[in-house]
Amino acid sequence: MIDKSYVYDPGFIDDAANAEIMAWLATLRPLWEMRYSTRRPPPAGKQQKPLLRPVYWLGNWQFACLGYYEPPKRTFNAAIAAEPFPPVLARLVATIEKRVRAGFPPPFVPRRWHLNTCLVNFYGDRDVGGKKVDVARVGEHRDFEPGPVASLSLGERARFQFVRRGARDAPPVRTQWLEDRSLQVFGGPHWKDDLLHRVQRVDDKQKLDLPPSIEGFRSRRVNFTFRYVPDEHVIPFAQLPLRERDDVREYVTTLANSSAFFKAALASERADRTAASR
Repeated sequence: MIDKSYVYDPGFIDDAANAEIMAWLATLRPLWEMRYSTRRPPPAGKQQKPLLRPVYWLGNWQFACLGYYEPPKRTFNAAIAAEPFPPVLARLVATIEKRVRAGFPPPFVPRRWHLNTCLVNFYGDRDVGGKKVDVARVGEHRDFEPGPVASLSLGERARFQFVRRGARDAPPVRTQWLEDRSLQVFGGPHWKDDLLHRVQRVDDKQKLDLPPSIEGFRSRRVNFTFRYVPDEHVIPFAQLPLRERDDVREYVTTLANSSAFFKAALASERADRTAASR
């Protein structure tokens, strides 16, 4: 039986698109964010710590210290306008959207759904005190953004699993090896609400070192996860409340060193503050 709310296509990215993505990746300067604000103490019972791996976001950036987009309890001040998709990803996303609208059950695709946010995750080895620590994994979680979720994988293959909520030790409902250049799309209440998903492991058979160059880190897999955040919930950096702006100002300043988009966002925010002080 064909499940119309799940797609796996192992050869989705062709040679030309792969080369274009790799060239674009080399221009990025990913962030290694801290889990909580560096200006205020962590919540009671929580410890400050860096995220497991460096990340980059496109379309809108969900900074960890502000809390990720999670409707209905957290929809505003969580998705900050970010760089648009590069042309190669924009073309691939347009193809994915057509495929979803043509093949997925209509009730599973919100009326205004379009893939306008992308989390770029780098999976590999981190240098900790001169020792290589494998951080190529993600624990059980849900993606709260409405509608189908799509991901593109590059590099070593990853073992991706769906597991039932509250049944962590039970056998996975589905295990899918995500191969180099593959596409995975899932949506609907079964895959997104009833189940959690995780990346249990990533192979290291080819000893890859994918771009970009990240100090103290070797990437052997890069994953692009595309989701939909309602456009009215995406706001410019300058429109964040002041406390939240201050929480992420250091990150935005760092991004502005290599991103014209964030350089302009920072300049706009400074101009607004100057005008407000007059």
